[in-house]
Amino acid sequence: MANIKSAKKRISVIDRKTARNRRVKEHNKTVLKNFYAAVEAGEKEEAKANLVLAEKKLMQAAAKGVVHKNAASRKVSRLNKLYNQEFAE
Repeated sequence: MANIKSAKKRISVIDRKTARNRRVKEHNKTVLKNFYAAVEAGEKEEAKANLVLAEKKLMQAAAKGVVHKNAASRKVSRLNKLYNQEFAE
């Protein structure tokens, strides 16, 4: 346990940031799961809506520093690729 006042403050800041990161990551997992489920079911409109939401949430997470911006871009690219492969017209 920290004895210095500033170290105690940093511990509380780290706890808040960790909690935020967990919330964001869990939310992203849920959004991605919904997208994959819609693609699996063949529901084009729902998959497109979930794709737009997933891209938005991943980019927000990257902007906040929860995930690296290149990792978020890579995931978005893979989601778009999957969507285009499944629903090619």
